Amino acid sequence: MKTENHTGVLKFLLLGLSDDPEQQLLYFGLFLYVYLVTVLGNLLIILAVSSDPRLHTPMYFFLSNLSLADICFISTSVPKLLVNIQAQNKDISYTECLTQVYFLNTFAGMENFLLTMMAYDRFVAICHPLNYTVIMNPRLCVLLVLLSWLTMFWVSLIHILLLNRLTFSTGTEIPHFFCELAQLLTVTTSDTLMNNIFMYVVAALLCVLPMTGILYSYCRIVSSLVRMPSLAGKYKAFSTCGSHLCVVSLFYGTGFGAYLSSAVIHSSQRSMIASVMYTVVTPMLNPFIYSLRNKDVKGALGRMLSRGASCL
Repeated sequence: MKTENHTGVLKFLLLGLSDDPEQQLLYFGLFLYVYLVTVLGNLLIILAVSSDPRLHTPMYFFLSNLSLADICFISTSVPKLLVNIQAQNKDISYTECLTQVYFLNTFAGMENFLLTMMAYDRFVAICHPLNYTVIMNPRLCVLLVLLSWLTMFWVSLIHILLLNRLTFSTGTEIPHFFCELAQLLTVTTSDTLMNNIFMYVVAALLCVLPMTGILYSYCRIVSSLVRMPSLAGKYKAFSTCGSHLCVVSLFYGTGFGAYLSSAVIHSSQRSMIASVMYTVVTPMLNPFIYSLRNKDVKGALGRMLSRGASCL
């Protein structure tokens, strides 16, 4: 008979993506490749922004923080998956599981906030260009990022404190490759009313409101572009939003896909595929989207790499 506990010695079983040894080997190579590419790509973005004075602007300050959040986001789940595949072990301790939940919520929330700040930056740049440097001053940008980090640290901590009240059975199986808040609430033997209420309130405040802010910013941007007399001016102004729009679409599209697949479809396999897109593929694609679509970032990367090559 399974014992019930919620101490640090309790272990969960992460069922992972597959039990087939050949498939596990394939997944190990694939996820290791994706992880290394993600970390390298986002590090290059951070180095390019920090080393090039021409990118010392609010937009690229937010972009470098987004790249940092992407590295941390994927590092919360993929290394543990790789270790479990390599060791042929599905165990994850209670403490490790709650740590994953804490940091996954923190970094996902930070991406949400940063995408909203970037949308606001584009709104000010296009709709209020003469006041841009006054409104988007360095002090405000740093303050927005710090407040976002503090907000997510505290919100995630409350999630963990509420989870710590729950009781779990030793050896509980989690049909996923990482510990997700919603998954833990479905496998507990305790009442989760308080957890669910807080989770939905947080989702409404920290997801719906920022998304509404992004939509409002782009509605105002489109309205301003329509009033521009020059077609070339319209194209130049909107082209600065192209990369951000792609990242926003990817982030929210995969995020809603992961949520709907777990809440509506009730298929663990489809839910995991959607979660892979959200937690693994999105952080990998973000630096490619900005480096391929943005001339300033491409130029900064080229100059940085050429300086590095000349030093060798």
